[in-house]
Amino acid sequence: MRGLRAALALCLPLIVASTAMAQVVQASAGVPVKTQAGLVGGITLPSGVRAWLGVPFAAPPVRDLRWRDPRPVAAWTGVWNADRPAPECIQPLRGRSINHYFGEEATSEDCLYLNIWAPAQPAPPGKPYPVVAWIYGGAFNVGSASMANYSGEPLAAEGVVYVALSYRVGALGFLAHPGLTAEGAGHSGNYGLKDQVAGLQWIQSNIKGFGGDPANVTVVGQSAGSMSISLLQSSPVARGLFHRVVGMSGSSFGDLMAPAPLADAEQEGVALQQALGADSIEGMRDIPADRLIALAAGVPRRPIVLDGQLLALAPPASFAARQQNDVAAMIGFTRDESFRSLGPINSPADFEAAVRKAFPANAAQILKRYPAATDEAARRAARDLQRDASVGSQMAEWAGAQAASGRAPVYPYFFTRVHPYTPGISFADHDPATVGSYHTADVPYWLGTLDSLNRFRTTRDWSADDRALSAQMMDALLSFARTGNPGSGWPVYGDKAPRMRLLGQGGGTIAWPHHDDLPLLVGAPVAPPPAPGRPNVRD
Repeated sequence: MRGLRAALALCLPLIVASTAMAQVVQASAGVPVKTQAGLVGGITLPSGVRAWLGVPFAAPPVRDLRWRDPRPVAAWTGVWNADRPAPECIQPLRGRSINHYFGEEATSEDCLYLNIWAPAQPAPPGKPYPVVAWIYGGAFNVGSASMANYSGEPLAAEGVVYVALSYRVGALGFLAHPGLTAEGAGHSGNYGLKDQVAGLQWIQSNIKGFGGDPANVTVVGQSAGSMSISLLQSSPVARGLFHRVVGMSGSSFGDLMAPAPLADAEQEGVALQQALGADSIEGMRDIPADRLIALAAGVPRRPIVLDGQLLALAPPASFAARQQNDVAAMIGFTRDESFRSLGPINSPADFEAAVRKAFPANAAQILKRYPAATDEAARRAARDLQRDASVGSQMAEWAGAQAASGRAPVYPYFFTRVHPYTPGISFADHDPATVGSYHTADVPYWLGTLDSLNRFRTTRDWSADDRALSAQMMDALLSFARTGNPGSGWPVYGDKAPRMRLLGQGGGTIAWPHHDDLPLLVGAPVAPPPAPGRPNVRD
């Protein structure tokens, strides 16, 4: 197993086909696979893993289908040649100097495709492989199913069928508007989430032909992908489409990403219409997508809507009513990430002033729980507080809701590893000296894609310890996908003194950081959104 992972590391740059690779004839994955829409042909990667890249799962959401629920893909004759990824859903583009730069992809409104990776050997008769379905993050505004960081090749080599789903982002994926509500029989918004549901439905109908088990699907996501999973777990529309969930650093519990009432979201859609100078929703469909997303970046918009259809109840209410999809969960976060900001903190005085401003009712208690006697301690306390007031609380509420109202267990984790940056490396959005164990830092360890971060330039000097931690985390994810249990040494969440699996220096388990203090942390300011085209490390 370890030798195979080492071999995969050497061929990682070939995991996701580039524009140049699109001109190269690659080995076939074997007999084309029959799907409901037609035959699909794939490729065999140098590692032996078979891949089908750019498989349509819904009709292109273009022209009259912009801002409509995903429709079934039209059937075709012949063989669909799935040898390269499809374009990512249209979005602001990324500059080469940011931390997570994996090469610019083609973009299009025609983007509802998925990528599949399967083991080199077909599944034995009657023993299909577990399915891992990946939902990408990106603050619901950017993201791609074809980023090298999200490749399914390493996990597929270990015995799962890995599917990366695409979904519409930004205003094209999450616009609510009175005109759309009228068209949708009282519902609008959440088109990106509906794309995710359509992708999972496609898996149920078709994945058996690729060697996967439709009765054993684990949905995995990070950031907005993890938030999406908490929403899918709350949605009656998604019932039965997955059997376990893995949420990395994000949920729709709490006030940060709580679904907006439909009426409020509609008014935000009207504001976008006015900014575009359009006279109706049909007029908005006439506007080129690049102009629309450029203007939409400056118009307030909340992506997730209580639409009365996909989301009849917000997650806390859905769980409290025991209406959630009651499945085992493995969820957690990283030590130094945050969705909230206290501002610059360089001394105990800075920290005290910021706490008193952000939490006037609970400041005295918080200052006792987060001691900051020195400059260094103040900076550490600020980072812990910002984390706990955002992603830490989000994940604790999710875990607590499932533990209180469900039967399936929750396995929490806490990731602390700091990447070993190459000396002298710099990024436009990311300071290696101070970023710590940042938002998304854990993803390449989970997926076995460490070398994706060195794809275009060397940014990390990965050590044997990093490789070993990645192998450990991959094994936990694989075990969870196969059995619903990540393995020995993983605590099950309990509301009294909950513990977490420590993923970093030393390993073992630790008490959930500041778990008993989380109820005090209400009211901190939300961190400003990233500038258009420059997603920050939160994304």
